[in-house]
Amino acid sequence: MASLRPFLSISPFSRAPKRTHFANVLNAPSPSASSLPFKLVAARKRFVVRGDAVVDAGTAASIGDLKDDDNQAVILGPTTDEELSGGSTVEYDWTEEWYPLYLTRDVPEDAPLGLTVFDKQLVLYRDGSGELRCHEDRCPHRLAKLSEGQLIDGKLECLYHGWQFEGEGKCVKIPQLPSDAKIPRSACLRTYEVRDSQGVVWVWMSLEKPPTLKKIPWFDNFERPGFRDNSTIHELPYDHSILLENLMDPAHVPISHDRTDFSARREDAQPLGFEVTERTNRGFAGRWGRSKEQALSNFLRFEAPCVLQNNKEIPNEKGAVDYFTGLFLCRPTGQGKSMLIVRFGSTRSSFLWKFLPSWFLHQNACKVFEQDMGFLSSQNEVLIREKVPTKELYLNLRSSDTWVLEYRRWMDKVGHGMPYYFGHATISLPKLPAVVEHAPVGLVAGASASAPAKGGIGTMHSPNLSNRYFRHIIHCRSCSNVIKSFQTWNKALSAIAVTLVALAILVSGRQWKALILLSAALCYGGAYACSAIVALNTTNFIRTHRRL
Repeated sequence: MASLRPFLSISPFSRAPKRTHFANVLNAPSPSASSLPFKLVAARKRFVVRGDAVVDAGTAASIGDLKDDDNQAVILGPTTDEELSGGSTVEYDWTEEWYPLYLTRDVPEDAPLGLTVFDKQLVLYRDGSGELRCHEDRCPHRLAKLSEGQLIDGKLECLYHGWQFEGEGKCVKIPQLPSDAKIPRSACLRTYEVRDSQGVVWVWMSLEKPPTLKKIPWFDNFERPGFRDNSTIHELPYDHSILLENLMDPAHVPISHDRTDFSARREDAQPLGFEVTERTNRGFAGRWGRSKEQALSNFLRFEAPCVLQNNKEIPNEKGAVDYFTGLFLCRPTGQGKSMLIVRFGSTRSSFLWKFLPSWFLHQNACKVFEQDMGFLSSQNEVLIREKVPTKELYLNLRSSDTWVLEYRRWMDKVGHGMPYYFGHATISLPKLPAVVEHAPVGLVAGASASAPAKGGIGTMHSPNLSNRYFRHIIHCRSCSNVIKSFQTWNKALSAIAVTLVALAILVSGRQWKALILLSAALCYGGAYACSAIVALNTTNFIRTHRRL
């Protein structure tokens, strides 16, 4: 559906660059002039390594002016010395921000939920009064994950030794403690502030500074009369910066999502126009649309740390205005991982939203992200392996990549305040390697690992981010309930069908046999339909041209 595919966008320069630089990093050999596209001449650049950060130290050799004027209108490149060196930095602390944790409606009421922000592991749950609580996801006793525990009368219990904690993080029970001994004061949890705003749970990541409530993002369209949204949540196997780039890239939609819905067709791929209207230390905003349009009809805004929205206003036949929003809340969940909350909404009621079930819309959204997953994961791998700023690797086009360049340049300004980042001209590598969760080995180990506490046995439940069940179903209460219901109906209808066939064998009248067998066939058909719906919701999209 058109309403379910990601909006994307780009970033700007009002004038064509006079020079374009391709830099070599950390003594890498410079490419020959003949090997560069568009007949560009390479410039050797120096980079200074400060700890784990790689900082652009300027151009060591000048390059000649471009001789092909067409290139200046095609390629997005640096225009000033400041842009060459990554621009000026601003004060920034990634912890002093609100991050989107979860859709409020999907937070379980009977179990804790393990989540991460960058490399910080959190546990989210509802206490006995239904209030949302969030702590560091480790028991002060022996560091066991509290998200692997359970809720006992609204208290969070560690399943290792049974220590229990109330909502403020204070330990209230230690089974192994003598009856006359007091619980140590140090037996408490680090607590994070959370807020529920417009159906999303947000967490303030600083433990030192009190939360700034005015920093919680607010979306005006979601409060307009008649506004309805379809919201989904997805776990994805690539960095949140790669995810944001993808969502800022409308040019890829006709190609990658060809025929996914009626609005995406590869023959519609064309140059796009962009206009930046705002740049701040917290992001940027602008308009985009088809380059032939006099008025660029889509408005995009990126706001720190990870909020992207694409809005559109369309006059209707009544003389009023219909408001459309594609909202993307992208949470960094560690190296090479991210979690995305997608919210598409409108003040105009859609035929699809009225008659199509939510599980069908959700599986279509899953398909969209699976269509991009292969090359986004490979893009992530190249950035990690090459360890150079994106300007050494990307060839950004003015007619498709403006927002991407704008975003990476924003990272140059604030990246020093993040655990790690890849900017346009600077980078800071992760201080610690990613924690690799190894897959089980052998049939018995595989079967054991595929049966989590609230899952089942089988490949559908294998804990792997390439698996749609673990990327979406377990996070979506409605889809999880639908899957369980259709699985139950499948078993029930299959059992009824078998019983009817046996009964048809026993009865003697032809008419009764025919009637019973017809009923059995209908039950088998219903069971098959239920099985097909389960498969539709849990099976990954695979392009038909791929070898399997």
